[in-house]
Amino acid sequence: MAEAQNNNTPESTNNDTGLVNRLKNPPKCSMLRMIVVGVLGGIMIWGGLNMGMEYTNRSEFCTSCHEMTIPFEELKKTVHYKNRSGTTVQCADCHVASSKTPTDYLFKSFQKIMAARDIIGHIKGTVDTPEKFDAHRLTMAERVWERMIERDSKECRNCHSFDTMDPDKQKDRSVVKHEGAIEDKKTCIECHKGIAHKPVHIKDGEAAKTEG
Repeated sequence: MAEAQNNNTPESTNNDTGLVNRLKNPPKCSMLRMIVVGVLGGIMIWGGLNMGMEYTNRSEFCTSCHEMTIPFEELKKTVHYKNRSGTTVQCADCHVASSKTPTDYLFKSFQKIMAARDIIGHIKGTVDTPEKFDAHRLTMAERVWERMIERDSKECRNCHSFDTMDPDKQKDRSVVKHEGAIEDKKTCIECHKGIAHKPVHIKDGEAAKTEG
């Protein structure tokens, strides 16, 4: 038995040595194969993730949770959904930034991960009735406003720009407000809260006064 062990030891050692050498100095064809497989795998993973994001960015997907139909119905009553030019804003246009740069794509991915809170809330029934939704509405809105302020209202600026605004086509009050916002370096959402949903940041009496 000892002789058998001694006979196997050199062979085992040679095999181990050969494996180590192959790992240290892989054949060129193996390296090329690994690179090709890695590139194709990366493309497939990126493509799969991007397709998943695009699918879950659809308003139909967002409103598949019935509580999200509440803010969506509010949006449909605003100029951001129905207007003379026929342009329509969808959920993702404001709640998930477009991915024009790698940084945007990372932020977009982060937002999708954070959206898991909405799924958990749906499962737990946190906002599954209009009454519960209204009770949590301000907290949810403030979370979105804070994020938009940090990004200088990028979601708004994907469509709007101070540089291309025509003051001659704006009301006097709007011109004054916009000029003041530029001077004070304010961002869109600081003045336009409640532009697409129920204005919960002001009291009902103040809202009526503002509309008047």
